[in-house]
Amino acid sequence: MAKKDKQEINSVQLNGKTVTITNGPVGVYRTAGSVVFDIFNYLIITLVALTTVLPIIYIIFNSFATELELQTRSMFIIPHTWSLDAYRYIFASNKILRSFGNSILITVCGTAINLFCTVTMAYPLSKKYLRGRSALHNMVIISMFFSGGMIPGYIVVSSWLGLRGTYWALLLPGAISAYNMMIVKNFFAGIPQELEESAHLDGCNDLTTLARIVLPLSLPVLATFGLFYAVGHWNSYFGAMIYLTDDKMYPLQLILRNIIVTAEASAGDMSLMDPNFVEPPKESIKMAVIVVATVPIMCIYPFLQKYFVKGVMVGALKG
Repeated sequence: MAKKDKQEINSVQLNGKTVTITNGPVGVYRTAGSVVFDIFNYLIITLVALTTVLPIIYIIFNSFATELELQTRSMFIIPHTWSLDAYRYIFASNKILRSFGNSILITVCGTAINLFCTVTMAYPLSKKYLRGRSALHNMVIISMFFSGGMIPGYIVVSSWLGLRGTYWALLLPGAISAYNMMIVKNFFAGIPQELEESAHLDGCNDLTTLARIVLPLSLPVLATFGLFYAVGHWNSYFGAMIYLTDDKMYPLQLILRNIIVTAEASAGDMSLMDPNFVEPPKESIKMAVIVVATVPIMCIYPFLQKYFVKGVMVGALKG
């Protein structure tokens, strides 16, 4: 049976005429089926949210558990005994703070280079009057499906360019993502042409138009892909492992990986050599490493969340 929401009707006199003012929704009907449908949707959304949040909560709380509890209890959220042994083991070395600074440097500089290269290539390709646009566009598309591979890339970076042992080996080879550039290009193509024409009439050249007209309108898509680039740089460790030669330049992810490898290796070797050796908490170290590596980049997301959905969807809808 349909149910109509209540509404309040008031009549007032205005300039000798009777004016009727209605407060509340007009003509809003809710059937039993629509209510059940909304309840079902809320349940599904709640379950999806729990499947996303619970693993994060599980890892954070388990990082404070003792090694014995992690080995004896199969699944738990709140530990019986709270311990900071895993974090003490991780931060026992002064390399952690230095690696934090290295990761921040790589992430900030790498994201800036990525956005600069993406914008400066996407903006010209969004203009149909650009000569050779089709050829450049096809070259970008080909690079999305084919690559030289790891060994040729290593030879180019280390031998031909001579970047091995420097941060440039981590920043320049991945300076631009073809997929991200295509979406940004589509976003630029969707900006009304009249805005740029009016800027040109006011005496602006292409660079001034890009800086003063296009980029301020492109904050959603730039913030979105800036986050993508930043997360990629923050989580990357393989490039640093094969290109960097000085451990003082290692980023956080590589230091954390080495801590896990060292803890697992020393637990088997040192226990046979030294009877007084105290085995490091391997399982809780893994949990603590995930927390240390993930929480800093997660703190950035709330500031960019309002741009996230809009930036991806607007750039993807325009062909």
